[in-house]
Amino acid sequence: MVSVAVAQFRAGTDKAQNLDTACALIRSAAEAGARLAVLPECAMYHDTTPGADTAAHAEPLDGDFGTTLARTAKEAGVHVVAGLTETIPDDDRAYNTLVALDPGGERIGVYRKIHLYDAFGYRESDRVRPADHADPLTFDLDGIRFGAMTCYDLRFPEMARALADAEATAFVLPAAWAAGPAKEDHWSTLVRARAIENTAYVLASGQTGPECTGQSVVVDPMGTVLAGAGEAPGIAVASLSPDRIAQVRAKNPSLANRRFTVAPR
Repeated sequence: MVSVAVAQFRAGTDKAQNLDTACALIRSAAEAGARLAVLPECAMYHDTTPGADTAAHAEPLDGDFGTTLARTAKEAGVHVVAGLTETIPDDDRAYNTLVALDPGGERIGVYRKIHLYDAFGYRESDRVRPADHADPLTFDLDGIRFGAMTCYDLRFPEMARALADAEATAFVLPAAWAAGPAKEDHWSTLVRARAIENTAYVLASGQTGPECTGQSVVVDPMGTVLAGAGEAPGIAVASLSPDRIAQVRAKNPSLANRRFTVAPR
């Protein structure tokens, strides 16, 4: 068994405040016994104003946000996955990036968002550069392989299936899922669907309102919600088990039975 936490808060344009909140949530997760803390997408800086210059506030991976988060992960002794806005040299756009840290504060992986949120009247690609296909971000902890994706990636089942092909049995999903008509229902439905169709855990961490839906959850391989954080800032903690994954996959061997593969385009 491994205890994990999904953490949620509303990040804004005050980077120092965002960093303080992110570090406090990591410490809260550790105090609750979690071995992994998953923070939202854009935890470093978040500005939803149309035309906002996101790249002007971006940082390299070893900038203040990344180094302070790494130090906090080491002090707390936990794995951390969190979203930041990453500088691209000589580019007026930035990457929407996830960074994974181990309990020693070492960076063990990076994922740059592939599917950008050009939907529901919003154009993320105006300020963010889509990443090219690359090896998935995965890491192992207590018999479970975690794989990472970001927010809008949730709407593309091929993304989760590619992580399953990389032998991930739990998906971490930092997000800033925009609020709006039916959007909360889309979030909960799609999170559970990705768990059910891949017989994998999903650890979904979302920013809170009013711009975003919150509702961070941990879902098991049968689609059962194990823990949820509701609407307010805070954490939700649950225990994951490799035995549970094996049990579900023995009953529902859908991955073994499939007759299609996933290929990037």
